[in-house]
Amino acid sequence: MKEKGATNKSIRSLEDAIERCQTLGMRLSRQRRFILELLWEVKEHLSAREIYDRLNQQGKNIGHTSVYQNLEALSSQGIIECVERCDGRLYGNISDSHSHVNCLDTNRIIDVCVELPEDLLREIEQRTGVKITDYRIDFYGYKNSSESE
Repeated sequence: MKEKGATNKSIRSLEDAIERCQTLGMRLSRQRRFILELLWEVKEHLSAREIYDRLNQQGKNIGHTSVYQNLEALSSQGIIECVERCDGRLYGNISDSHSHVNCLDTNRIIDVCVELPEDLLREIEQRTGVKITDYRIDFYGYKNSSESE
């Protein structure tokens, strides 16, 4: 269902992300590689501050400015995901189409791939007059059921 151009191959691994940087002519600096490696290793959404802290805790000396500049460059080219939240931006390793489960008690975002039934997509198209080529759904809930009561 999800239509992608041949030049916009999905990024499903660290190797794919590195290859996309090279294809786009982006310099693959040591700092940029550190950020990509961390995001693929943790497989969760992190703030720029968390990325900075974790890299420095691992002994990878990288400055605040370098983290922010590299995150901006990588997300603007669609190599990593940037999620805008009221408390700031979070960055994740998956850039292709996917949905999010927002856990309200842990404040985590969990990536999920959801395929809507074709008849539902056709119904939405008929109601709106818009041809659906892609979609993203945001789910919200609590990990601990007692939190919702």
